[in-house]
Order: sequence, then C-alpha cells, then structure tokens
Amino acid sequence: MSEPLLTCEQVLAEACGRIGGESPRLDAELLLADVTGWSRTRFRAFPETELSDDQVRQFCHLVERRSSGEPIAHILGHQDFWSLALDVTPDTLIPRPDTECLVEAALELPLPERARVIDLGTGTGAIALALLSERPDWQVLATDLVPGAVALARRNAERCGLPLRVIRSHWFDEVEPQHFDLIISNPPYIEEGDRHLSKGDVRHEPDSALVSGPDGLDAIRHLVTESQRWLTPGGWLVLEHGYNQGEAVRSLFSGAGYSAVETRKDYGDNERLTLGRWD
Repeated sequence: MSEPLLTCEQVLAEACGRIGGESPRLDAELLLADVTGWSRTRFRAFPETELSDDQVRQFCHLVERRSSGEPIAHILGHQDFWSLALDVTPDTLIPRPDTECLVEAALELPLPERARVIDLGTGTGAIALALLSERPDWQVLATDLVPGAVALARRNAERCGLPLRVIRSHWFDEVEPQHFDLIISNPPYIEEGDRHLSKGDVRHEPDSALVSGPDGLDAIRHLVTESQRWLTPGGWLVLEHGYNQGEAVRSLFSGAGYSAVETRKDYGDNERLTLGRWD
C-alpha cells in the first residue's frame, strides 16, 4: 500500500522549523508557490491540498537552500519592488521595501514634467524603473560600474517595457556632460568591518554595493560634492543612507551648500534618506 501524500500545511509546517529567521512562514509559502504555481492564498484556504512526490522533492530542495542562508530572492530569481517584478542576481543588491521611500520622496518633489533624472549605482534598475513607471515623460538615465548589473538593469527595463537607458560608469565618470533635475542613489553606506556584514542576506550580496570606507560615508561624501556640477539650478539630490547616519549626512549636505535639507524615515521609523536642493 502506497504512503499517503503530504498536504500543503504539513510541508509548510515542517519547512518553517527548518528555515527559521524572521519570516519562515512567508519564505516557505513563497517557495511552495514557486514549485506549484499556486497562490499563497490557496495554501491558507485549502491547507489539506495534497502534493505530488515530485513537488515535495522540489520544495525540500529549495527549503534546504533557504535554510543554508541563501536569500529567497536569489532562489526565486526575482523580487517585487514598487509595482514591478524584477529579476535578481548575485551581481547586485536585492531591492528592499525601505528603498521604495526614495521613490516616494522623488515623486513628491517639484520637478519639471519632462524632468532629467539619473540613478547612480542602479543595480537591478529598481529605483529608475519605479520612477519611470510613475512618470513616463521623465528622461531617466541609470549607471552602474558592474557589467552584470548593467546587463541586469537593461533586462529588467525590457521586461517592464520601460525606456530606461543604462550605461556602465563609476558614478559620473562615463556620463556625457549635461545637467539633471534629479540625482538619486542608493550608494554603499556600511562601515568596513560592520558586524551586520556576516549576517542575513548581505552575506550573499557584493561588498562593492554595501561597504564604503571606515565610517560608511565615502560614497555619500563623493556624491554630495560631485553632484553639484551635474544639477540644474533648483535641482535635487536624494540619497539613501544608514539608519544611524542621518545627522552626518545632513551635515554633509548643508556644508556643501544645499538648501531645504531634510532627512526622512523608512517604514520601520528609521532615518533612511536625505534630500536637498542645489540653488
């Protein structure tokens, strides 16, 4: 007599114990949805639904990868950001919900209808593509130094059907001389040797997109100074930074001559981004 088939609830409960971490149930449901093609709502509405032996084997393999610490976005190969589904690879940072606060801040600024925008260190293209999805008349350019990231951002632009131009450049180095109404970036801002670098998903992300000098502010210092040459009068600079760097970044902005300097918080009530106007 054959063994009874396992149900969705049985495998999810077992997986939660193996995955651990902050959101084991969510991770388990996302993995099972990837294997079965079913929605997470179905697992809750019909927990008694039986799985085939092949589905169970595939699911267990993905759970093993997640329990070893591999990011869920790398396992699935994609991550939702704003209203977009973006491909993700180990070449870039995984887009995080708190970075959507940069998009919100940019969309609230008093910019021209056909604003000229540059997203520096674009990674997956998340920020630039989210802006374009809301403001299709904006002219948006994105840069990244890593060839794999450039290719990924271009692929995501094509997947989303958005006219994003992506070039390989270390910040402004390869950008043709011009002026922008908005310069936006989520640059590296973690201190060298920070204990968080050995924990969680960042273990699987490139150090070049995370670490920026002894105090984590090297890239931000460069962008605050260099952006002055590239902004139109009245143009805006918007930068993401660490939860404990707001005061230091505001000081950099104000010291460089920006006005209307303001730090805003993320969804966890942490200081997450600073913006200023170049007059």
